[in-house]
Amino acid sequence: MNQRPVRPGPRPGVLDIAAYVPGRSKAPDGVRLHKLSSNETPLGPSPAAIAAYRDTGSKLDLYPDGSQRQLREAISDTFGLNAERIVCGAGSDDLLYLIAHAFIGPGDEGIYTEHGFAIYPIAIRAAGGIPVVAPERHLTTDVDAILARVSDRTRVVYIANPNNPTGTYLPFDEVRRLHAALPSDVVLVLDAAYAEYVQRNDYESGIELAATAENVVMTRTFSKIHGLAGLRVGWCYAPAGVVDAINRIRGPFNVSAPAIAAGVASLRDRAHIERAAAHNAEWLPRVADAVARLGFTVTPSVANFVLIHFPDTPGRTAADADAFLFERGIVLRRVEAYGLPNALRMTIGTAEANEVTLAALAAFAAQSKAA
Repeated sequence: MNQRPVRPGPRPGVLDIAAYVPGRSKAPDGVRLHKLSSNETPLGPSPAAIAAYRDTGSKLDLYPDGSQRQLREAISDTFGLNAERIVCGAGSDDLLYLIAHAFIGPGDEGIYTEHGFAIYPIAIRAAGGIPVVAPERHLTTDVDAILARVSDRTRVVYIANPNNPTGTYLPFDEVRRLHAALPSDVVLVLDAAYAEYVQRNDYESGIELAATAENVVMTRTFSKIHGLAGLRVGWCYAPAGVVDAINRIRGPFNVSAPAIAAGVASLRDRAHIERAAAHNAEWLPRVADAVARLGFTVTPSVANFVLIHFPDTPGRTAADADAFLFERGIVLRRVEAYGLPNALRMTIGTAEANEVTLAALAAFAAQSKAA
């Protein structure tokens, strides 16, 4: 007779998952914090969203609308979409997990790119699947590399477009080429968390493809340009069959009432979103150019952050820069977990935070050169 374990144990594969580690959010004692590690908007949420959030305070004893109807209709009105094909979640991360659990089983494969969002392999493994990594070309999604790794066991392909943490993007003709070559039973997930920041004529978020194809899902979030990261609310647009599968396994109240109210109000405040996009459009090239003039390599970005590369030289490494900045209350994102040990990701912050960070980077460059 086999002896039972002395304590509960997770199913095989769970302990193989490398847990997601968020960026730091504190500065040393007595030092003012400039947090540029989490791609949060420097403008904060819309005042209308804050007011809507506060208005729910007297109704916290009531369950939220499990159908998310008000939020789905607001999204539908904003983007001209069929509300029946929208599903909302506790951030787009929630939806990325739900897609994996709905379509990936033990032994199935999910593909993501070399420096893609860290949640993808976690979601694939959590569903019992096998993560398959496709190399990138110049820190950009490579369609041919993805297609070369498609097998009979492939069920889902995750693409962050723009990509996090590199800031690069895939032109939409390449997205269409990828979709056309994928088997029709493979779900192509287009994670467009940073879509509102992109100002390129050859970019599309994926709405049209998701509207016309049976195997494409586009995910979006309110955590970035809308400034509602603390409420955790996101959405996806998907074919009816995918929507049906997700709705069968999602939590019945997976979006809170305050999140629904704030999301609706934020969508209606277009002026606030436009101001946030304009601020980023002004500062993204300014920051990238200033960092490049200091002698550091910057990956061209279309999102609200830049990836800064440091030399693998003692005293000048990304770890050295991170320690130097942290002492001054400036928190950037370490990206070793993304296979980029010699880089830091810097979010575009307020004008003050950007200037302070650039000045600190200049001081670090001067100090490291002198050493």
